[in-house]
Amino acid sequence: MGTCSHTKLILLGTGTPNAEPDRAGPSVALIVKDQSYLFDCGAGVMQRANAAYQKGIHALEPRNLKTLFLTHLHADHTLGLADLILTPWILEREEPLQVFGPQGTQQMTEHLLQAYQEDIRERIEGLQPGNSSGYQVQVVQIQSGIIFQDENIIVEAFPARHGKLHAFSYRVESEDLNVVISGDTAPHDLMIEKYADCDILIHEVYSSAGYQHLPVDWQIYHATMHTSTKELADVADQTKPTQLVLYHQLTWRQSFESLISEIRQIYSGEVHSGKDLEIYPKDLAFF
Repeated sequence: MGTCSHTKLILLGTGTPNAEPDRAGPSVALIVKDQSYLFDCGAGVMQRANAAYQKGIHALEPRNLKTLFLTHLHADHTLGLADLILTPWILEREEPLQVFGPQGTQQMTEHLLQAYQEDIRERIEGLQPGNSSGYQVQVVQIQSGIIFQDENIIVEAFPARHGKLHAFSYRVESEDLNVVISGDTAPHDLMIEKYADCDILIHEVYSSAGYQHLPVDWQIYHATMHTSTKELADVADQTKPTQLVLYHQLTWRQSFESLISEIRQIYSGEVHSGKDLEIYPKDLAFF
């Protein structure tokens, strides 16, 4: 991995369900050779993508958003789905949106299209110039394994551990970069194998120190559903990503800097607390 990398990651949203005013819902954009691939689409995804486009990332022009991978169907990771279906179409996307996601993705998509049927009907039959294809969605409900491949990337899905939800993490390989995007997950046995030898590990995390202040029922929930700084540090110490990037960061009275400090008690590698619209690998220029 070097400064000539053709592949870059843009953190469109690094937030949580807590409606943080300066962080959009979870979403990561992978850009390869001026093509974009989105992973999750939390609230605000279109505003963040358009902000990146306005700053020179042509692949994130709204009408160029055509491929989405969902890790799971929790609201904070999918609230932007209707926006991603409709807004790029309104802004002249002609191709259907491709969506790869777990069981339930087809049903969610059908219900969203039904909810907006009046909007769609008026835009097609009314005076607005438009097309009758760009709002359509092609859904692929995935299982573990290689789920997508084109001239730019290979995408492998593998199970995440997130309660009873059908949930996946993704490993993405381009010609110059290997990336893992965790989605929401508690630690599990496959992590060591699937995270190994990746250039960038984008991972959810919660503060081990902040966890101590939670009520017992919330402690049980988060310990079962998510990954603590200590647990993530242990995993990173075994898999040694070139860059570890934190997103979906739950701090609970701690600072974002303290998350890094907690991880560095165990793991000595490069760690970043992700912010919206940051670009990785870190050796690439910022906006």
